[in-house]
Amino acid sequence: MTAPAAAHQLKAAISTVLFNERTGDIEVMHRFYSHDAEHAVGLITGRGADLVGDVGDRMRFAVYVHERFALTGLGTELAPLELVGAELDGDYLWVYERTAQVEGLNGLAMRFDALRELWPSQVNTVNVEQGGQVRTLVFDADDTVLRLEF
Repeated sequence: MTAPAAAHQLKAAISTVLFNERTGDIEVMHRFYSHDAEHAVGLITGRGADLVGDVGDRMRFAVYVHERFALTGLGTELAPLELVGAELDGDYLWVYERTAQVEGLNGLAMRFDALRELWPSQVNTVNVEQGGQVRTLVFDADDTVLRLEF
C-alpha cells in the first residue's frame, strides 16, 4: 500500500463531556478529523463540501452530529442539548454542545452515532470528566446506548 492511500485509515472521533462547576453547565466537545467531516458532508448532501471556506458546511456537519449524539440523565431528567457551534482547528473540526447541570443526577446514558452509518469501522470515544475523575465510553460495532453511573 502506498503512503497516500494509507495516510488516513483510522475512522475515529473523540468527545469530552465536562461538568463545568464554574458555569453550572455540562459542556460537550466533539473532535472529528476535518477530512472525515468534509467527506461526510459531501456524502450527506450529495455535493462537494468545503469546511474551510464554507461556514454553512461546518454548521451542516455540526447539526448532523447534534442529531446523532444524545445525553439522558439517570436519576433525573436533563434539558435537551443546545448546539453551541463548530470551528476548525488545524486538522480537526470541533462541535460544541451544552446543557445545564441538575441536582440528583446519578449518571448518564449516551447515544453517539455520528459517522457510524457511513463507515461501520467508525469508533466514537467519549471521555466524561466529573468530580476530578475521567471515565471513558467507547462506541463501536453495534453499540447504541452506553451508560455511566456516578
